[in-house]
Amino acid sequence: MNDDDIDADVTDRMLLQRMSTGDRAALSVLYRSYHGRLCRFLSRLTRRPDVIEEVINDCFWVAWQKAGSFHGDSRVSTWLMGIAYRCGLKALRQHGDEPVEDDPRSEQRTPEHDLDEDRELRDWLSKGLDHLSADQRVVIELVYGVGHTLDDVAVIMQCPVGTVKARLFHARVKLRNVLPALAGNSPKHKENAP
Repeated sequence: MNDDDIDADVTDRMLLQRMSTGDRAALSVLYRSYHGRLCRFLSRLTRRPDVIEEVINDCFWVAWQKAGSFHGDSRVSTWLMGIAYRCGLKALRQHGDEPVEDDPRSEQRTPEHDLDEDRELRDWLSKGLDHLSADQRVVIELVYGVGHTLDDVAVIMQCPVGTVKARLFHARVKLRNVLPALAGNSPKHKENAP
């Protein structure tokens, strides 16, 4: 953990302590601080924005109720991700993971957007991640997207480190097999095909 991570965790711990005394402003600060990270993380469980927002709200409701019981065995970020993960699994059991309608904004793209290589790369990786199980997507996001250690991921997912390693291994193997095929099917490659 670098100095910035340590400083952020100290701040998060103080916010939790204030929340345990009923300080709603502390809850608001913590919510704003984690909302974007939790959205990205939960998008690996489901693509439904309504479910993601519901899960984030449920996560912070649990954090509000349990702020006083945080013992500091992990970083606050690990604790919150664990709550979000469990709330996400509960929401998926309740709602299922019905597909979302295609984003209507995708039809409004201009040629400049089509040339954006970063966006193309993100879309390609996202399509590859869609071929993974929810647990595999979550492990990939937590390790590579958020930067958690395997031990942190085990705490978040409430499973042994060996299970995390196995999910990560199988996810990487599947991506190694799927991504080249997806690249061959991209519009950019089709235009260049003979």
